[in-house]
Amino acid sequence: MKGTDYILKALAAEGIEALFCVPGGLIDPFLSAFEHTPLIKPIIAAQEGGACYMADGYSRASGNFGACMAIGGPGLTNMTTAVSTAWTDTSPVLVLSGEVATFMEGLGQFQDASASSFNDTEILRSVTAMSLSIENPRLLNHHFREALLTMFGRRRGPVHLSLPRDVQEADISVAHERLDRSLLAPKMLDASAADRFWARVAPGRDFQKRADKIAILAGGGAERSDAAKALLTLAEAFHVPVATTLKAKGVFPEDHSLSLGVFGYAGTRHSSTAILADDLELLLVLGSGLNERDTMHWNARLASQRGLFQVNVAPEAMSAGYGGGVAVVGDVAAFLERILSEPGELLGHLHAGKDVRREWLDGIRKVPRLYDAENCSSDAVPIHPARIVAELRSVMPRETVALVDSGAHRAFAGQYWESYEPRTYISATNLGPMGWAIPAGVGVKLARPDRPCVVITGDGCMLMHGLEIQTAARFDVPVMYVVINNAALGNVWLRASKLGPKPAELTSLPDHDWATVARGLGVKSLTVREPQELAPAFQQALESQSAFLIDVKADKRFATPVEPFSASVQSWSYHE
Repeated sequence: MKGTDYILKALAAEGIEALFCVPGGLIDPFLSAFEHTPLIKPIIAAQEGGACYMADGYSRASGNFGACMAIGGPGLTNMTTAVSTAWTDTSPVLVLSGEVATFMEGLGQFQDASASSFNDTEILRSVTAMSLSIENPRLLNHHFREALLTMFGRRRGPVHLSLPRDVQEADISVAHERLDRSLLAPKMLDASAADRFWARVAPGRDFQKRADKIAILAGGGAERSDAAKALLTLAEAFHVPVATTLKAKGVFPEDHSLSLGVFGYAGTRHSSTAILADDLELLLVLGSGLNERDTMHWNARLASQRGLFQVNVAPEAMSAGYGGGVAVVGDVAAFLERILSEPGELLGHLHAGKDVRREWLDGIRKVPRLYDAENCSSDAVPIHPARIVAELRSVMPRETVALVDSGAHRAFAGQYWESYEPRTYISATNLGPMGWAIPAGVGVKLARPDRPCVVITGDGCMLMHGLEIQTAARFDVPVMYVVINNAALGNVWLRASKLGPKPAELTSLPDHDWATVARGLGVKSLTVREPQELAPAFQQALESQSAFLIDVKADKRFATPVEPFSASVQSWSYHE
């Protein structure tokens, strides 16, 4: 078989169903190869960055990896921000690029980006776990397997393989063998370090008294390790309240009586009250690197009385900002399962504190969970973003997968959209490029065709990657796009408008008619101007079973619900 056939059959063997790409001369051999590999569906994006965002969405929703392809040179460099987004969010994405034949490298052929030219493989090296050009067909099988194993290594993330034209067209004598799943998701744990948990809880070890006021902060690592079931079991067995980071939203059901909701940026009042409590004795941080937004801007009150107890697969992800704690290198699910399997004598210490935690949590729940919740019923025109998100959540089924783009709408969605399962709230939370969610929604829906998929985005995001809605329409991918159209770069305008008329003008946008644009691209659409029109419009889009865009005219003047985060930013000093 040809090199192109090897690649497509290898992807199919790994359970990949779609390859997101933009055609070009350097990958022409793949176009005919698709004809005899029907298990892989080619999805043609509008732009190479969009193709990579689609693969990223596919990866996050499926728990597998996503795959994308473009020509080298301009096609690959168009993907650089998308690859960087996957890198910062540890999302496994296989990036394939076509290159001139090895015997033509450096001769000045059109679009030569090989090592003998401007070397696009080197450009991607800093934002991938591996970036490599396959210079000999005999190495294709070896390097492909190496790329997959590297992609799922301790520092998970995207990898890149450059495929010269002669490698694509060469005869390959071996077939790819599907990798053992245990290699891609090993359940490793530093058992001796995990045992120190009991020294923090049980009396007479590190502390004289038993720790009763215990809470959990679950991060993206809990979702990555499929720890949701074990997390729920432990929380219910011992009445331990659970908060999540924004990235891990949904890893613990947010309507559960033990849920504190999101902590940090766009977090709830319940989570802030519990996690920053002066009398919190022990905080278990499961799979979070404790970045700025996950720590309420590195809030000094985050450190519990007995220090943080952190579990993470990567030692370098352990926070150095909170001393006196314990760091356990390991998989979150493996840690939780070990705790649950301990002898009854040890588990008895957790049982003994249940009543204290129940009374403590009851006190927290006496105050409203959300900030500014009254805005969810606002009758303001233009429409309040909180009302948009609240109405959307009330219409969409429980199992809906929501993708949230970058902008003011991220804060409103983080606060007012509830999620109940892992991988049902998806957002690029670290690099946060605008427009990411629009193409990513295509990948998510293809990975999870059994679930409704809604993208919450803004008009600024539409200007960046809005053309990818035509990809959803062209390939009959039923994604609902809700554009919170406030005629501004929302978060930026909220800051800039305080600086004077010119900054406000420069961060405002024309009120584009996105519904008409959508129809021109083959997408069904509606425009909503009144709050009472929201629910019927969302219901119509849901029932259409097709790509559908709703242009909601919103007011840019409403502040985002991030009061405690903003207060923490104002009070913070690096030197304290």
